[in-house]
Amino acid sequence: MEKASSALGDTLALRVLVVDDNEPVRNALCSLLKEAGIRVVCEAANGSEAVRFAREHKPDLVLIDIAMPIMNGFEAIRMIKSERPVTQVLVVSQFDSPAFLRQATSVGASGYVRKQDATLELVAVVRRIQQHIQERSRVRSKHTA
Repeated sequence: MEKASSALGDTLALRVLVVDDNEPVRNALCSLLKEAGIRVVCEAANGSEAVRFAREHKPDLVLIDIAMPIMNGFEAIRMIKSERPVTQVLVVSQFDSPAFLRQATSVGASGYVRKQDATLELVAVVRRIQQHIQERSRVRSKHTA
């Protein structure tokens, strides 16, 4: 995995797949992440592409919408997590429903950010997930050393 420099010193570079069927929204999410120095390795427009690109690009984190054509986000999350359990998944959706949040976490999502709040919250949530991944990686390294 690549290294990136940050205010905290050298950290593992996070590889992110962004999935949303609305191209302007997908572009805005990617821009927000890139401006924060977060590497977007791939973009997808539906759940089926998300599963295929997650398989090909092996991202550390998938940002995914729920309501999409061909395959919805819930089914895509289930498939991505079954094939690659280490990949973290963050739902970014316009729906503000406790039922959606419960369903998202039940299929393997690590968190849920409303699109309306993405500008204010997304980068901070992604950074927390990045810290979790780094801590998990350090623990794994200690056990294999």
